[in-house]
Amino acid sequence: MTEAGAGAAQRHLLVVDDDDRIRDLLKQYLSRAGFRVTGASDATAARRLTEMLDFDLMVLDVMMPGEDGLAFARWLRAQPGLSNTPILLLTARGLPDDRIEGLSVGADDYLAKPFEPKELLLRIEAILRRSGPPKGAPREVRLGACRFDLERQELTRDGKLVRLTEAEGQLLKTLALSANAPVERHVLASSGADAAGRAVDVQVTRLRRKIEDDPKTPRYLTTVRGVGYMLAPD
Repeated sequence: MTEAGAGAAQRHLLVVDDDDRIRDLLKQYLSRAGFRVTGASDATAARRLTEMLDFDLMVLDVMMPGEDGLAFARWLRAQPGLSNTPILLLTARGLPDDRIEGLSVGADDYLAKPFEPKELLLRIEAILRRSGPPKGAPREVRLGACRFDLERQELTRDGKLVRLTEAEGQLLKTLALSANAPVERHVLASSGADAAGRAVDVQVTRLRRKIEDDPKTPRYLTTVRGVGYMLAPD
């Protein structure tokens, strides 16, 4: 997904870490993956940001001076407008008791440092899949005679159910959440749990047979050279 072309459905992440270098690296990496990313150096700054902006997920460092990530997570869970915001905790402490404590305060996942950025990205995407479409995202897209329900990942054509594999449904949902904007192949690959991305082209070919009147000259699921694919609903 290109940073400039993700549209209104782009997910907004808040990264809270007192280490400027780590925070900036995470912002750059996650931005390249297609997310809108805002950073905060501590819980106080993060609290101010939550008063002004809506976030789809928060990445919180546990070991911060002053109010740590666990305390901030507890505060978030006590706020009516923020209590359901997904939380991923980052910490240098990876003992079982530490993980249990992190999950007990309401975190959705827990990742010990050091970690691979790719693992962080996959964990974030898994949490967001479970949490449902972003605020303001469409519940259904129309593709000529086809309709695709994002929540159920169900495709119908002329009112009749069209069978989708789990990977095809997830790929179509990822494209629909960024409708009319190109989505990079590596983002589509990770959304379908295909790290190498070899299956993306096959899935796209199969989807075109199901949604296009003429799969050889696609109208709705188009190729964006050098980037990936784009879904252009009616």
